[in-house]
Amino acid sequence: MLIYNSLTRSKDELVPNEAGKIKMYTCGPTVYHFAHIGNLRSYIMEDVLEKYLRYAGYDVKRVMNITDVGHLSSDADTGEDKMLKGAKREHKTVMEIAKFYTDAFFADCADLNIKTPDVVEPATNCIPEFITMVQGLIEKGYAYVAGGNVYFDTSKLDKYYVFGEHDEEDLAVGVREGVEADENKRNKTDFVLWFTKSKFEDQELKWESPWGLGYPGWHIECSAISLKHLGEYMDIHCGGIDNAFPHHTNEIAQSESYLGHKWCNYWFHVRHLNDASGKMSKSKGEFLTVSLLKEKGYDPLAYRLFCLQSHYRKVLLFSWENLSNAQTAYDKLVARVAALKDEPENPADGETADQLRRSFRDALDNDLNTSLAVTALYDVLKAKVSDGTKRALIGDFDRVLSLGLLEAASKKQQETAAPQEGDAEIDALVAARTEAKKARNFAEADRIRDQLKEMGIVLVDTKEGTTWHR
Repeated sequence: MLIYNSLTRSKDELVPNEAGKIKMYTCGPTVYHFAHIGNLRSYIMEDVLEKYLRYAGYDVKRVMNITDVGHLSSDADTGEDKMLKGAKREHKTVMEIAKFYTDAFFADCADLNIKTPDVVEPATNCIPEFITMVQGLIEKGYAYVAGGNVYFDTSKLDKYYVFGEHDEEDLAVGVREGVEADENKRNKTDFVLWFTKSKFEDQELKWESPWGLGYPGWHIECSAISLKHLGEYMDIHCGGIDNAFPHHTNEIAQSESYLGHKWCNYWFHVRHLNDASGKMSKSKGEFLTVSLLKEKGYDPLAYRLFCLQSHYRKVLLFSWENLSNAQTAYDKLVARVAALKDEPENPADGETADQLRRSFRDALDNDLNTSLAVTALYDVLKAKVSDGTKRALIGDFDRVLSLGLLEAASKKQQETAAPQEGDAEIDALVAARTEAKKARNFAEADRIRDQLKEMGIVLVDTKEGTTWHR
């Protein structure tokens, strides 16, 4: 398998540290709010990577952190803690916020058929590990105490910007306008390993440490958690492209300084999901969530298909029209699978089936080209093989793509077989809603939509018109 490695900026052959085994780490969510669908694009693509590695025969151990303390609103280690910000917004404790949004995150993952990693570790579980690592960095001369806080000294490194050269003016204070420089830092690129009570007095979560009562910086979390569960050598580290600097850059700096050797061989970064105004962000106010997609009548797996139709290293442009097209494509795909006869796989189709499997694997072996993998799925439906063979191949490919095709097709078959009552009434309401929208009477259109929703009817608006299903 070839995988694009952000560290070498090239497609590299995947060669694990230990034959047949992959140690994989994913930067998890900061659980101060709902995940938006831009965040979830990264988790979908990381999920495909993990499932394909398992499909290809690797023994995979995947670890993910939950950031429930220490992630500040500025990557320059300044500003309000995001968890504290969430707690203030909702008048809850930080741990209540963490529990609620952790559960919400995994509910979204379940809707999107994203597998829960083998190990999920909240940062608040690992305070002793953070302290041990910070102490080690001080002892090795890579960290210093100033103003009550502990900082990593980037001047001790031969190379800090490992993911490429950066404009130092742009990065001078952590790339946020209006952020004042931290006078405790020896170098402008130094970053905080541990905060003490000398700063952010309203921080709710604090722990005793050799440097006083305080809490960890964001970057130390992933390094210590991965070392705890994966050991000193890791194969693949995943995250969104916005994590490359400063978060992953700082992870490499502190981990390799602490260990004294190279830490992770492959860095897998997923590009942003943009809308018409640019990168999606919670800071813009309203943001798109899985729950909102469902409220509007979209199947979350249609969004998964939307993501799979593009390469993970390309910026993906979101619009409701694009999502509607993906929903239509998903519905048609399910309908085609549902039309297949439920029969055993035909052994006579063996050679053709092997060719189809090779096409699927070739696509994913080439830097996880999910777009071509989806094309391979359509090729199965067009192939001159029995319906039983097609169903077997679709089930096989869906171990990786996780579009729930056989399950959705079975449900559709049951719905088709069941007597449909009241269709004329539903069609009339759908037509009335369409007329209300044409007359720009959106209040009436919304009222009809809500009435249909109470009847268990989901509407899907497309360019061709409105369709519905139960």
